[in-house]
Amino acid sequence: MTSRQRLLTVLKGQIPDCVPVAPDFSNMIPARLTGKPFWDLYLYNDPPIWDAYIDCAKRFNIDSLMDGYFPYRAMPEEDQTPWEPFIVCRDAEKIITQDSYCENGRRIWQKHVTVYYADNPPSGRIPPEKIGLPSIPSKWAPVEGRKPVDVGVAGLKRVKELMGDQGLVGAWGGIASSAFGNSEGVYEYYDHPEKHEQWAQERLERAERYFTGLMAAEVKPDFLCVGGSGTLVFNTVEMIRKISLPAVFRVIELATAAGIPTHIHSCGPEKELVKIMAEESSLTVIDPLEIPPMGDCNLAELKRLHGRKITLKGNLHTTEVMLKGTADDVRRASRQAIDDAAEGGRFILSTGDQCGRDTPDENILAMVETARTYGRYAGA
Repeated sequence: MTSRQRLLTVLKGQIPDCVPVAPDFSNMIPARLTGKPFWDLYLYNDPPIWDAYIDCAKRFNIDSLMDGYFPYRAMPEEDQTPWEPFIVCRDAEKIITQDSYCENGRRIWQKHVTVYYADNPPSGRIPPEKIGLPSIPSKWAPVEGRKPVDVGVAGLKRVKELMGDQGLVGAWGGIASSAFGNSEGVYEYYDHPEKHEQWAQERLERAERYFTGLMAAEVKPDFLCVGGSGTLVFNTVEMIRKISLPAVFRVIELATAAGIPTHIHSCGPEKELVKIMAEESSLTVIDPLEIPPMGDCNLAELKRLHGRKITLKGNLHTTEVMLKGTADDVRRASRQAIDDAAEGGRFILSTGDQCGRDTPDENILAMVETARTYGRYAGA
């Protein structure tokens, strides 16, 4: 089987030739392997991070379930405000940008900045005063040399061709399982309970508009991502049930009817989210199922409770095993995960959230090798 065939087989609940293997290295490792400053990829699109990810997937010959890292826009965005980034600070370690546009001869500045590092992915939505910058910069420079990227239909078609048989290309589903992503959002939730129904309805309408545009487009992604990193870090189950899950369930329902698999990536505590998705939706696959202390998941337990209804993807520890461990440690952990969750199918061997930048190549190769050999199903 090709990697693409192997993944499609598992997502349908069938048995492939071997356990698919898709370690989460969506950002740091692909960027490192280019040998360029990370800001070249994230700010200047040279190359875009999703191109670097596909190159990395081919290098290690994984079964790539591309976790929504192509920012597909089937239709123009509703907000047509002409924001553009300007460099407000630069040194050998970082480039800081702040978005701005002119209105009636007056320059308007965003309230946040983005920090692009030389050796790490960027940090966004940072209040400038938190890092010693004024809210309105006194000097700035345009971002010159930024390569244009097509994130519409033609762009998705190009990325799918670039991926080829190495795996599946996902796109954002227009909604996230997390209701709020920071402490300010949590305060809003408790300070304004009268807005809960409004927020939920707005999310639902936005998700349905996105899906309608997606289905009208000539080219469609292989699957949709409806997850939200750290769903149950800043949010309680009560919060997501009120605000975000109605829209998530709706997108899953629409995608399932259209034959499009759906995926949730949500690092941190996830045990309760797996239960909700397995019992109350037709979600196809969920990851990264992190173990304590980063998460609260036990892979064998999740397989026993929910493994017949949902595809589980996880969950080697990205620090102790993948980054600090030896290749033999990775092989042992991979075999244990396969023993815990592969029986009967519906399992993709993966890692917890995001392998670190300096994860040894040999550890990734050991994980892939174990899936290809030890991860074979009887009779396949």
